[in-house]
Amino acid sequence: MGDSTVVRLLVFRVGALACAAQAENVREILPRLPTIRIPGAPKVVAGIVNVRGSLVTVVEGWRALEQPPGDTESGTTVLLEVGAERRPLGFTVDEVLDLMTVPDDQLEQRKSLPGLDPRLVRAVGRRGGQLFVVLDTEALLAPILTS
Repeated sequence: MGDSTVVRLLVFRVGALACAAQAENVREILPRLPTIRIPGAPKVVAGIVNVRGSLVTVVEGWRALEQPPGDTESGTTVLLEVGAERRPLGFTVDEVLDLMTVPDDQLEQRKSLPGLDPRLVRAVGRRGGQLFVVLDTEALLAPILTS
């Protein structure tokens, strides 16, 4: 046995892009929730939703990752915990694909991928022969909390 540690990942699809977030940052997976638009909010913010009495900001995944728009009526809202306060933030995805455990030495550390901001990429992995991008959810979503 090597000294490899394992990483738990939630793999999902945003448009044609397969992505993953570290499972420790995922609070909950919900069906796509209808949002209430916030006047003056950045376009990447779909709006807010009420999740069991708490208002949660929801980010359009396709806008945040600069992908072509998918079906904005269906899909899933993944609640991610962001920032030092671990605030919940919704992130819309087209489909949740898998919850998997991967040895971290099987993830390729990449800092640039065509068509994706390199600040958002932590690593690249494979699932069934298909590549997926492990997102840096802090880099992707923390700026939205401060805007």
